[in-house]
Amino acid sequence: MHQYYFITVISFALLNICYVWSGAIQITSSNIDSVLSSHQVVFINFYANWCRFSQMLNPVYDQLADKVSNEYSEQGLVAIGKIDCDSESSISTKYHVNKYPTLKLFRHGILTKREYRGARQIDALYEFIRKQVESSIIKLSSRNDLTGLDSKKSYIIGHFNDEKSENYKTFSKVSNLLRDECHFAASTNLEEFQTERPTNDIIYYRSLQSLNKKDEFYIGLLNNHESFYVWSNEKCVPLVREITFENAEELTDEGLPFLILFHHVDDHQSVSLFEREVAKQLIHETSNINCLHADGAKFVHPLQHLGKTTADLPLIVIDSFRHMFLFPDIKQISVNGKLLQFVQDLHSGKLHQDFHNPPPSTKQTKIQDNVDSAVNGFLKSNPPESVFVRLTPSRQRYSFRDEL
Repeated sequence: MHQYYFITVISFALLNICYVWSGAIQITSSNIDSVLSSHQVVFINFYANWCRFSQMLNPVYDQLADKVSNEYSEQGLVAIGKIDCDSESSISTKYHVNKYPTLKLFRHGILTKREYRGARQIDALYEFIRKQVESSIIKLSSRNDLTGLDSKKSYIIGHFNDEKSENYKTFSKVSNLLRDECHFAASTNLEEFQTERPTNDIIYYRSLQSLNKKDEFYIGLLNNHESFYVWSNEKCVPLVREITFENAEELTDEGLPFLILFHHVDDHQSVSLFEREVAKQLIHETSNINCLHADGAKFVHPLQHLGKTTADLPLIVIDSFRHMFLFPDIKQISVNGKLLQFVQDLHSGKLHQDFHNPPPSTKQTKIQDNVDSAVNGFLKSNPPESVFVRLTPSRQRYSFRDEL
């Protein structure tokens, strides 16, 4: 009888231990650093108990944690965590969380730029994690693999002695950190790639083949993670990104006003000119504004708000998420300082002030340049309302902090 009672108690205790330790890791200010530093991939659900969307996701998310734990038992590979933003407000503030639930991914302790915005079912979440754990490096076994790389993409390419070397480990770590921004390819076949790797390990950047540019070699220490990361980031992350309906929510959620070039889809010259002037004039403004380009035929609605059509392309516009402001004359974009002044006038409030109270000497010119005669009277005192603010995260999927 006593033996049966003892076994029952032990079994009950074990069941409770399993119950306590199942589900996502509860992350707090006391353990977040250790969790992030001890795992290659950490997926975190920033939730609020009062939020109905968080309440719906929480049981699914705990199921995800259990499934990932069962499938990926390798220590330090992946962790599924959750943070109560009401009790851990300092963490949510640090990571700029203002909607719930927000799902963020960390790689090697570094927050990635893109939040998870996919389906919130167990299969979709698990598939997302599976892809994050997989190596992002394209393996090059032969020269045919090298020449067969997609000519419409740019690549960071490395040729190494073996995968166990410190150089390759550094390459692999950086490829994980930049897997959303860069394409990485590597070989460890010494005989096949003697031309590319005559002596030591080597890394180079190959741009789009259509640009006809020579390969740019990395000349820093191959086992220096920080140096290689900075170099790769500069090569892969463009100063000017393309905005589409697929990534508009993600871009608006970054919270920076937009500087957008609207152009015809085949007008590569205007895009190149815009990129060059952004690099020349706005290199120190990239933390204050998002520089983007867009296919004007797909974004007809913003053009209509400005009294424009696709026949008026290319156009440069600032969308502040309150109003839209048109760059007066795109032919002046290469005049040194013009584009910079346009952006600075936004931040100083001058753009908004000038639309309400345009200087007398430029009043008629501004009206004629910026709008058709049918809407002159309206836009003279009312800059067009933002269109892209409507593409911000949906209240059908999130609760927002301002609802408290």
